[in-house]
Amino acid sequence: MIKQIVLAFLGSVFPVILFNIDRKKIVWAGLCGVIGWTTYLGVYSFNKSSVAAAFIGAFMVGIYSEFMAIRLKTPAIEFSIPGIFPLVPGITAYNTINCIVEGQYSLAYSKGMQTIIVAGAIAFGIMLSCTTYKFVKRKIRL
Repeated sequence: MIKQIVLAFLGSVFPVILFNIDRKKIVWAGLCGVIGWTTYLGVYSFNKSSVAAAFIGAFMVGIYSEFMAIRLKTPAIEFSIPGIFPLVPGITAYNTINCIVEGQYSLAYSKGMQTIIVAGAIAFGIMLSCTTYKFVKRKIRL
C-alpha cells in the first residue's frame, strides 16, 4: 500500500513538471493525487467497484483542489488535473486496444465500455465536487 501511495504521489508530480505548473505547488499537487488514490483504494476495497471508487476518488480530488485553490490563490485546475492522473484507467484502455489487435472483439467491447464508464465517473466526480464546493461556499456567505 505504501508503494502505491508513493507511486500516486509521483504520478501526480510528473504532470506538474510536464504542464509547467509553478514548482511551489508541486508537493500540494502530489498530495492531491495521494488523496484521490487513497480514497480510490478505500472505496474499492469496500465495494469492489472501480466506477464508484473512481467517482469518489475524483470527488475528493475536486474538493481538495477547490480548497487549495482558495488557500494558495491559484486556479483549481492546477491541482485537479495532476490529481486525477493516478485514477485514469490507462491499463484498461491498453487492454481494450490489445484485445482489438488480437481479434477478441467482445472482450474489447467490454473493456472499452469499462474504460469509458470509469473516465465518465472521473469527469462527473470532478464536476460535481466543484459545483458542490461553490454551492456550499455561497450558502455559507449568506
